[in-house]
Order: sequence, then structure tokens, then C-alpha cells
Amino acid sequence: MKKTRSLIIALSILFGIGLIVTYANHFNNGFHFDDSHTIQDNPYITSLKNIPLFFTDTKTFSSMPSHQGYRPLVTTTLAIDYWLGGGLTPFYFHLSTFLWYLLCCILLFFVFRKIIQKALNHNWTTYIALVAAALYAFHTVNAETINYIISRSDVLSTLCIIASVAIFISYPNLRKWGIYILPAILCAGFKETAIVIPVMLFFYVIFFEKNLSLSDLFRVRNLKTFGKTLLMFIPIIIIIGLLQYYSFTKIPQAGMENINNPVLPYVLTQTFVWVHYFLSFFLPVNLSADTDWTVLSNPFDDRIMVGVLFVALLVIVIFKTSARAEQRPIAFGLIWFAVSLLPTSVVPLTEVLNDHRMFLPFIGLALSVVYTLGLLVVKNETIFVKAGKNMVLLWIAVFLLLSAFAYGTFQRNKVWKDEESLWLDVTIKSPKNGRGLMNYGLTQMAKANYPVAEKYFEQALEYTPYYSFLHINLGILKNAMGKPAEAEEYFNKAIQYGPQYNEPYYYYAGFLLTHNRVNEARLMEEQDLRINPIFMQGLYQMMDIYNRLELWDKLDSVARHTLSIAAGDTAALKYREAAGKRVSAAEQSLLFVQQNPTPENYLNLSLQYYHLGQYEKCIEACNEALKLNPDYAEAYNNICSAYNAMQMWDKGAEACEKALKINPGYELAKNNLAWAKSNL
Repeated sequence: MKKTRSLIIALSILFGIGLIVTYANHFNNGFHFDDSHTIQDNPYITSLKNIPLFFTDTKTFSSMPSHQGYRPLVTTTLAIDYWLGGGLTPFYFHLSTFLWYLLCCILLFFVFRKIIQKALNHNWTTYIALVAAALYAFHTVNAETINYIISRSDVLSTLCIIASVAIFISYPNLRKWGIYILPAILCAGFKETAIVIPVMLFFYVIFFEKNLSLSDLFRVRNLKTFGKTLLMFIPIIIIIGLLQYYSFTKIPQAGMENINNPVLPYVLTQTFVWVHYFLSFFLPVNLSADTDWTVLSNPFDDRIMVGVLFVALLVIVIFKTSARAEQRPIAFGLIWFAVSLLPTSVVPLTEVLNDHRMFLPFIGLALSVVYTLGLLVVKNETIFVKAGKNMVLLWIAVFLLLSAFAYGTFQRNKVWKDEESLWLDVTIKSPKNGRGLMNYGLTQMAKANYPVAEKYFEQALEYTPYYSFLHINLGILKNAMGKPAEAEEYFNKAIQYGPQYNEPYYYYAGFLLTHNRVNEARLMEEQDLRINPIFMQGLYQMMDIYNRLELWDKLDSVARHTLSIAAGDTAALKYREAAGKRVSAAEQSLLFVQQNPTPENYLNLSLQYYHLGQYEKCIEACNEALKLNPDYAEAYNNICSAYNAMQMWDKGAEACEKALKINPGYELAKNNLAWAKSNL
């Protein structure tokens, strides 16, 4: 017994070290997708003083009205990570998520062991539980959740579910005090998945304490047992129900637009989605951060037929395996899988499939699959006991299996490294996803690789012709390519296709500013802030506009509002000072540079002039920087950008060539030079 315990501890430490090594290359991965509006552009996470607001105001969860929801504890953890890292340092956000995940896996071992020991009296049960927990820990699919920072809501809610189950099954004497309900209450602050807890606990009691099968529940003699068991969970059902109702009432109307698919086709499509999830447990080779799956409108589609057959077989297997006591962990695991998927299968969400939705359900599959194999090993115990080499081969097989999943996880971490690698993978795995094509195009536009960006934007247009955000980006691209008339058409289409969003107005206002159409930009920006008054970029742009128009009172009002959201914001303080002195921010910056003449300060001033559309002044500021530092490649690149903006391509090319002579590896200068030469 002592030897077994020592071996279990040694294996646990080995698996723990292995898990850290597996995820070692993910800690500095970037922010992605919804991280932008929930973390990067969310002003509320920048101060721990805002934590009380997270529990009363849904707009603190996201800077986008269409994504605002009630997940106060998630936002609290983000604010803590922001504070620990002193800003948007990905390492602290990833470290936090990973530690919660590690705790999930540790708790899972104890839950698995308790369940397995209820069904099987054998000295190998602890090993089976450990391998099941390890398989889940290393599983490649979980990389989709661990790398996606805002998806820590799945990690934290799953941790609460595991904790609730662990307390319930490990400390039956505490049930009357409702201690197991506490993690369920916390779960409601992370994600709307707490409702699965009483269902799982109900089947645990039925299978392992009442010693009944699913078929037994339909027998009249067991109705009393069924009723008493159900009554056990009335308190937790009521509490979770009230919390869920409260959280749904807090979601603004704009946040409900993500539930917009036709119900019946969506539900039927989910049957085939379940097939995809199930197969991904065994072969996670087609993972995509943003799939191109859509609702199947034909109920007789072959895929729906396969899905319905799969669900029917799943139900049959659950009934069959629940009939015998030693097979009930298999049935329980499959029920866990199915019940965990039900919430996203019956609510018609915009996205038909998300790979991070497998995070909670795969706990059940890990238990079912590993226990099934473990049961086969136990049934053939003599083969392994008599021939020691067979036991060695068995453990080699286990380590090879875990290593294969670990390798897959390590590779997925690489995919999630930055926006370019992630969205390139999406274009390969989900080639009909307009959003994925657009996002990869954005990474190319950021590098001034305009022809490639245009190619991907046009491909995206084939699949999502009415996607407002795609038209915004086409407008930005066309403007950068020196085609303002085409750009304006796209901005107007963006407003036409997405009038409920603030972003089309914000970016159109930015476009108008670059062409010195300040009064028109003012109208667009004011509409932007009417839709989303906490959009920080919009507030900055509004202050810039009022500053240019010398509307000092309005500037002061917007600056005050900005500071009420993000106290101590340097830009807002600067604009408040400008409003008080009635001196523009650009003039203040010029005075500051004149008093502190450094190459870096002149470069920053040049950027300010560039964004104001004052390209000649931008070039002048760069020339001042070059007087102080003749080898300042960044200054030459800014000169190139300014000349390109004025369509003076020959001078732009000349400036970029000077930048590259100083720094041959300067990627942005290379792209700007290529763009200038393509227009010569």
C-alpha cells in the first residue's frame, strides 16, 4: 500500500511537470479575438477600484454593447491580472488561467477516483483515475480554451462544477448544510453552466448510492426513490435558477443578438456537431479558432441523419452501461458529456460550433474512455501480473498516448502565438469563414502588405457580403492605398449594414479626419458615442475633434467623462489641460518638444501630426529628429508614410530606402517602400 501511494505521488509529480512543459510555450502568447473588447479595450479592468461595479454594471464586461454580459467574477480575475502585470502583460493572464487549470486537473483526479471506487473494488482504481485525469490535462482540445484568455470563463466555471461535485461525493455528512452549493454560486459569476451541477449530482446518487440503472427509473416501484432523490436537489436548483434569472435580466438587449439562429435547424445541426466533438476526443486534428460551420437547413441532410443516429446510439450505450454496477462510471461519463453540451445545443447561438465548448464535456469522455480501457485491463489482470513485461508495455502505451496529446497541445500553442499565426490557421482549417479571412487580412494590412490584405478581404466578401466590420476594414485599406472615393463607399456600406454598431461611425470619422473634414467627422463621432459612450478610442477621437474645433467646453466634458471611466488617463488629462488653457494639444506637444528636444519626442510629435492629417508638419518633425540622430530609421519611415499619404510616391520610396539602408530588417519600411514603388 505504501509502495502504491509513493508510486502514485511520483506519477502525479511527473504528470504535473509534463503539463508545465507542455504549456511552457504558451505563456507569452498574445491576446486574440474577444480578448480585444473584454480585456485590451476594456477600461474597467485597469483599476481594482472598479471591482464593485463588475457586479452591478454589465458594460464593465466588454467595451462592445453586443457582447456585454454578466460575468463579474471573470472580469475581477482580469483586473487582478492587469494589476499584477502592471498593464496588459499576457504572461500574467496566461499564468493565472494555467494555475486554475492545474487545480481543475488535480481536483478531477479525486473525483474520478471516488466515482471509480464506487463501481470497482480493485487496487488499480487509483491508477485508472490518475490516467483519466492526466488524459484530460494533456488533451489537445483543451489548448483552445487555455490559450484563449477570455475563455478562462470555461476554466473557472468548470473548476466550480468539479469542486461542487467533489464536495458532494466526498463529504456526504455536509450535504445537509449545503456546502456543496457554494461553488455552484461562484460558478454563476463565471458562466451560465452551473445548471448542469444538479443534473450530474442526481445521476451520481441514482447510480452509485441508490444502485439504480436508467431503466430502473422508469419502474413504478422506484418512483418514491426518484422523487426523494429529486427533492435533495431542490435547494440548489432554486438557488441556481434565481442566479441564472438574475444574470439574464442583467444582459442588455444588444447582448442578445448573439442568439439569432432558427431553433429547430440549429438543434438538428447540433447532433452532427456532437459527432465532431466526439471524434475530436480521439483525433483532435482539425481544430480551428473560428470554424466555418453553419446551420443545416435541410432536416434530411446526411450529416443530420448521422448526428441523430449518433445521439440515439449514445442514449442506448448510456442505458446499457448503467445496467451493471461496474459499468456505471462509463454511463456517468457519457451523461456528463451530453448534459454539458445541452445548454449550447438548445440555445440557438450565432456560432454553431466552438472548439472551446468541448472543455467541460471532455471530462465525461475522459472518465468513460479511460475507465472502459481500465476495466478491460482489470478483467485481464493475469496477463499483466504474470508477465511483468506486459505491464511495462502497458505503461509505455499510456505514456505514448499522453505524449501524443501533449505534442498536439504544444503545436496548438504555437498556432495561438500571435494574430497572424492564429488566423492563417483559421483560413486553412475554415476556408469559408469570412471573419477568419478578414482577420488574417488585417494582420497583413498591419504590416502594410496591402495587396495580400486586399486579396483576403475580397475572399471574405464572397462569404460575408453584408458583414459591417469587413466593409470597415475595406474602407481603411482603400484609404491606405490612396483610393479615398472607394474607401468612403465602403464606410457608408459599413454603416448601412451595421447601423446598430458604433465602430462604423468611429472609423468613418477617422477617415474624414485624415481628409480634414472635421465637422463631418464630428457628426460621425458623436453618433459613435451615442451608441457606445464607454468606447475609449471613440472618446479619444472625440476629444481630438473638439480640440481641433476649439470647442473647449465640450472637450472638457468628454475629458471628464473619460476620466470617470479610466481615472488618471494621461490623454484625457492632457485634453482637460488644453480645454482649461484653450490651447490645442498639438500646440502643447510642440511646446513640450521645444523644451525637451530629443529624437524620440520629435518622432512622437510627427506621429501626432500624421494622425491629424498634417503631413507636412509630420515631415518637419521627422527632419528635426534626424538633425539630432541622422541614423534614425523610424524617422525616415515616418517621412515615407507621410509622402505616401500625400501620394508623393517617389519621395516616399526615397525616404524608405534611407530607412532600410540604416536598418535592412525593418519590416514596416519594407512594406511602405513596396507600396510606394507599386504606385510609381
